[in-house]
Amino acid sequence: MSVETHNKQQVITSNRRHDGDSGSPEVQIALLTDRINHLQGHFPNHPKDHSSRRGLLLMVGRRNRLLKYLASTDRAKYHELIQRLGLRK
Repeated sequence: MSVETHNKQQVITSNRRHDGDSGSPEVQIALLTDRINHLQGHFPNHPKDHSSRRGLLLMVGRRNRLLKYLASTDRAKYHELIQRLGLRK
């Protein structure tokens, strides 16, 4: 198991609703946040990498849509998730 795969499984395990859950909004948001944080460390060394920057912006937009959905369906889980991930301080 690679480091990235192990990290992905760890993120899924810590954010899932029940055993076998890998597609709930909480898990998707946590995975996107992990990928976004990883990509942000890439840009100081590669400032002209515009294709990765575009991918980053698409991921941020997808995460915002999922957060908006979660906020409209279950406000308590939304607040718990943004506090756990350190979003929207």
